[in-house]
Amino acid sequence: MKVTNKKVPVLRRGYVQEEDAAKLILGDDFQEEQCLFISEVKILLDAQRESKTSGDKNVTGVYQSAFDYVNQFARFKNQDTVREVRQFLAEENLESFEVAQLANLCCEEAEEAKALIPSLALKKDDDSLQSLLNEMLTLKKFQT
Repeated sequence: MKVTNKKVPVLRRGYVQEEDAAKLILGDDFQEEQCLFISEVKILLDAQRESKTSGDKNVTGVYQSAFDYVNQFARFKNQDTVREVRQFLAEENLESFEVAQLANLCCEEAEEAKALIPSLALKKDDDSLQSLLNEMLTLKKFQT
């Protein structure tokens, strides 16, 4: 079976609209929803693992795969830092998707961030975006 990367059209009141993350057209599933950072998912999975009783430590393969993934790719390792990053980025007048992508990618340069998250080009100039990235990287560097 061959898998292709096609955009899935979304029907909206008589016309078809294609999803496009670069234009923040994410589909109905993402309307009014908050996107989580990989680091936030890590915190949730850690809490779930800790809350299980000692006799109920069996985890599914999907859970274990997700747990391994978030432990490998989480940029922020502790809950206080994750909270600070969330609060800091919430003040920047960005969409939830953009906030999550910035936290997940942790870009070092404004040019890189705009290349990976094209919608930022319309909202932030290079200097303000670089300042935002520098603050986020400082939080990452000094996390305990």
